[in-house]
Amino acid sequence: MNSTTTMQPRTALTIAIVSMGLVVVASNMLVQYQINSWLTWGTLTFPIAFLVTDLVNRHYGVKHARWVVLAGFIAGVIISPLLAPVRIAVASGIAFLIAQLLDVSVFDKLRNRAWWIAPFASTVLGAALDTFLFYGLAFHGVDPNWPQFAIGDLGIKWLVALLALIPYAMLMGSNRNKATV
Repeated sequence: MNSTTTMQPRTALTIAIVSMGLVVVASNMLVQYQINSWLTWGTLTFPIAFLVTDLVNRHYGVKHARWVVLAGFIAGVIISPLLAPVRIAVASGIAFLIAQLLDVSVFDKLRNRAWWIAPFASTVLGAALDTFLFYGLAFHGVDPNWPQFAIGDLGIKWLVALLALIPYAMLMGSNRNKATV
């Protein structure tokens, strides 16, 4: 997806849409399984959604990033209720859509700064919103430990946001130093 790649935009966007759908559905299934008393498996997969959104935003702009977010939302709404409890699917859909759209907007506002600022800042803010919306909606009244999971989840998302700068930079290739699309 960088300037040396011969991949057509339609192909790259199709891959992004499929990737987003897979991340959303897998995360909704995996959030049901605990790693320990403060972390679920979904915590490890969901931050990839921010990476996908940010790469599309950088390469193809806000309009296409919003389409990828909408596709992930639709996949989540259609498939997730078949694989996860409805409360998780609904909470995920609401949190995902609002947080990813925030991510797209923040990224766009910061796109002209150093290459790493837009993806890192937009992911940090989007992840915080997503985490507390999702856990509050999905687990409030169901699991009294949801705040503990939310805090653990957010810490991992922020760590992954930092680590995701590595694949982001690699996928940016020679475009990394360019601030605009």
